[in-house]
Amino acid sequence: MWISNAFAQAPAAGADSGGLMSFLPLLLMFAVLYFIMIRPQMKRQKETKAMLESLAVGDEVVTSGGIIGKVTALKDQVVTVEISAGTEVKMQKGAITTVLPKGSLKSD
Repeated sequence: MWISNAFAQAPAAGADSGGLMSFLPLLLMFAVLYFIMIRPQMKRQKETKAMLESLAVGDEVVTSGGIIGKVTALKDQVVTVEISAGTEVKMQKGAITTVLPKGSLKSD
């Protein structure tokens, strides 16, 4: 008496194509995320890996701690860097962030 009967309604015209259209914003967000964040990060990692593989004795480098020096010895994952005359530091190869152009580190 107090509650009225519920009757099913027919779907509105054009509601059948809503399935694909509901996923369009999600696909668009993923595409933007890929081109803004994922792709540049993968490119940066590839460049860093190539830089570390081409590291050679005599290269002038900057470490992640900001130390500037010249590579004096290389092993698999260990690099020895001379930071001043007679002072050498051993560090992991991954700590090297930049290889400087030759001659940018001047010996005084």
